[in-house]
Amino acid sequence: MTIVPLDLAANASLEGLQAFLTRCREAARQSGRARLVSISVEVDALDPLAVLESIFEPGEPHCYAERPDLETAISGAEVACEFEASGPERFAAVQHWIDDTIAGTLAVGDVTAPFGGPHFFARFAFGDETEAGAPFPAAHVFVPRWQVARAGAVTTAVANFLITPDAPLAPLAERVWKAHQKFRGFNYDEPRTALPSGTETLAIRRSGEAGDYRAAVARALECIGRGEFSKIVLARARDLVADRPLHPLRLLNGLRQRFPSCYAFSFANGRGQSFIGASPERLVRVSQGVLETEALAGSIRRGAGASEDAALAAALQRSDKDLREQRLVIDAITGRLEQLGLKPEFPSTPGIRRLANVQHLHTPIRAVLPESVRLLDALAALHPTPAVGGTPRAAALARIPELEGFSRGLYAGALGWLNARGGGEFFVGLRSALIDGSRARLYAGAGIVAGSSPENEFAETELKFKAIQDALLS
Repeated sequence: MTIVPLDLAANASLEGLQAFLTRCREAARQSGRARLVSISVEVDALDPLAVLESIFEPGEPHCYAERPDLETAISGAEVACEFEASGPERFAAVQHWIDDTIAGTLAVGDVTAPFGGPHFFARFAFGDETEAGAPFPAAHVFVPRWQVARAGAVTTAVANFLITPDAPLAPLAERVWKAHQKFRGFNYDEPRTALPSGTETLAIRRSGEAGDYRAAVARALECIGRGEFSKIVLARARDLVADRPLHPLRLLNGLRQRFPSCYAFSFANGRGQSFIGASPERLVRVSQGVLETEALAGSIRRGAGASEDAALAAALQRSDKDLREQRLVIDAITGRLEQLGLKPEFPSTPGIRRLANVQHLHTPIRAVLPESVRLLDALAALHPTPAVGGTPRAAALARIPELEGFSRGLYAGALGWLNARGGGEFFVGLRSALIDGSRARLYAGAGIVAGSSPENEFAETELKFKAIQDALLS
């Protein structure tokens, strides 16, 4: 990435912007290729989700990811450039495209600010391939035209666009100038697409569910008994129909408020379908040369009061079944990182991760990342973890489609973003729903190991369904 030394304050005019774009077009002509241009400015405090609501259009892709408890959020809308891939090498193909795009990027402004510079929003489906007509491909990455992000008290707005060797500059300059003027004094009262009134009651009914979950768990236990695998994660898909079209961002707002310690997210494909959720599980984060991930497995409900809550947590930490499930996940994650040459560190005893409706065993894992290993290298090695797939991985993954009876798509996939400096963050697409008009497909799963009970695993998924369905109705 080439950082262009331009004083944005001194060139804060439409004429100054057009002169800069003329230089960018000349660079595109000299290189014989389109160049991605990225302009970053710090703006007054903004809520990235409110901004996304205001510029939302069903026919445009968008991405949103937030951790409310950490005061970080990033949103992107429309597409400056994009890439799709499938197959076992999809992570490497995406990395190659990102590298090539960054090599041709011209950036101005404070690209070192939190969330400064171009960001690459990426989503990887659970499997290496998706069926024809699926809402989302096996791998998709895009740079948004408009990006707004908040890190604590700092809000950064970024405009990204491609300049071809023969690009007409006047309309582009006008568009970018108007956008940055808008972000400097944003008016939330002018959404492109009106949100449904928050005072109306949303009526939702169940329209079906794929397969017999208890029977699938029983069959999985038979496979475990035969030694086919030691753990498998089985999910359910529940279909709901509302009395009117569902707006993904309004639903997302309910999720972020109900689950402030989770990753609230929305990925829209620009064809009317959005994958939204509130995931409790970080898959991988890289910042300043350090990789962070976690093992999250084993579940129990929350208590009605502090005493019952603590008693349930203590029972979870003594549960042989849940401790074995957690250990399988830790061993698989650390083993895959060690194969990359990393030296992962983690506490010897799992802690408790408390969410609004459930408690999990939780073990943080970290490792110094050598220069030879990239974030997507680690992601390719880790996904899918035993927390969403099973172990041994190949044997469990081969059985999942047969036992579940539906296509997961982005459910339990890897969702997140990367920046131009090698950092980024990905989480697992859990506690989630595919929104399509007035229809919603909800997903929930549980880990099956020796000692699991079909009835208990069914009850665990019911608890997870209730959490997201309550948020949809809030």
